[in-house]
This record gives sequence, C-alpha cells and structure tokens, in this order.
Amino acid sequence: MTSRVVYLHGFASSPQSGKGQFFSERFAEVGIPVVTPDLNAPDFGTLTVTRMLDEVGSVIAHGPPGPVVLMGSSMGGFVAWNAAARLAPVLPHHPITKLVLLAPALLFGHDRREDFGPGVVDEWERTGTREFFHYGENRPRQLHYEFYRDAMTYHAAHAVVDQPTLIFQGMQDDVVKPQGVIEFCQGRPNVSLRLLQDGHQLHGHLDLMWQETRTFLGC
Repeated sequence: MTSRVVYLHGFASSPQSGKGQFFSERFAEVGIPVVTPDLNAPDFGTLTVTRMLDEVGSVIAHGPPGPVVLMGSSMGGFVAWNAAARLAPVLPHHPITKLVLLAPALLFGHDRREDFGPGVVDEWERTGTREFFHYGENRPRQLHYEFYRDAMTYHAAHAVVDQPTLIFQGMQDDVVKPQGVIEFCQGRPNVSLRLLQDGHQLHGHLDLMWQETRTFLGC
C-alpha cells in the first residue's frame, strides 16, 4: 500500500519540472497524493546534499503516518537512495517502502572528471563558486563549491538500502552514464533496472514508465 509519494526533482530543476508534474497528475488519478519539495530552498547558491536530505526527512516526518514511496530524478535519485538509507531507521511511523528512480546520478561525487569534465571541479574548488544554468528559474546561478565537497561524503554504493527499487535508465543518456547505473545495480537483488532507448530526460517513455511504476507499486 502507498499512502503518498515524495518526488525529488533533479539538479538545478524545481518542483514544477515536466516529469514531476506528469507523475503528480498520474498519481492523482489513482488517488495517491504526491509531495514535491523544493530541494533548492532556501537558496540554490548554498545548496548541499546534506541540506536536501534534511529537507526530505522533514517533509516525510511532518506528513501523515503511513508508507512512503521515494521517487527521484537524476540528482533527486541520488538523494532518494541516500535518504532511504539515512531515514529508514529513524522514521518508524513513516516507513519508506519502495523507490522509483529516473536516470539516477548514483555515482555522483566520486569522479571529478566523470561528473563535470577535465579540470572543471578543480577550477570550481579554486574559485569557490561556479555558474550553472538553473532550469527551474530559467537563468544562470552561482553555486558554492561546498555543494561538491559535501556530495563527496555520500557514497550511494555503500549505503544500505533494502527497499524494492525500480530504476529507469536511458541508454543514450549523456549526463548519467548508463554503464555506471548498470554496474551499480549488479549484485543488488532488490533493484530492478529497466533500460530504455532514450536520453537523460526520458521524455519518450513517460507513459511506459507510468504503467510500469503503477504495476511496481500495485496501484
């Protein structure tokens, strides 16, 4: 049974993202509420993974008791996986029962070259800030290096997550490399990986992902 879904948007995105809106509407049709916290709050420039995890924990704890499904896109998938490991032991009345991850950046923070390209993170560390285009605000924003330094302290591969997890990954994804996701899933019997002929946004498979998510969640 699912009492509610907490949808976690991607990096430099917002609760109004296309996929977030799509799944919120589909879940509403079957009577399941969706909460979409703003993971940028209170300010994108000072964002950290720790702060995002704190926000997820607060959103879950202040909601009604009952089972929770975490759904995360890209960086939101990284946060969802780490949140499941971190929060499951401390929220007995709000059990995280399942995860649905869309092109999750599960290996983020552990290969500077792979994450942003040669020399980019080194320059970011040297200067203290880096500019990113914020799709939720439709404008460039500065982000402090503390974001990446903090991300390096989280190892999704070492996080203990036992919940059944469904992952959708595009084979033409040039942001989250599919091979890394494939290797991450190997040896994890609780994880089901669905590979799609699509890019990072997975926009060509929204209806398919909804149908398979609905089957996975039993709703």
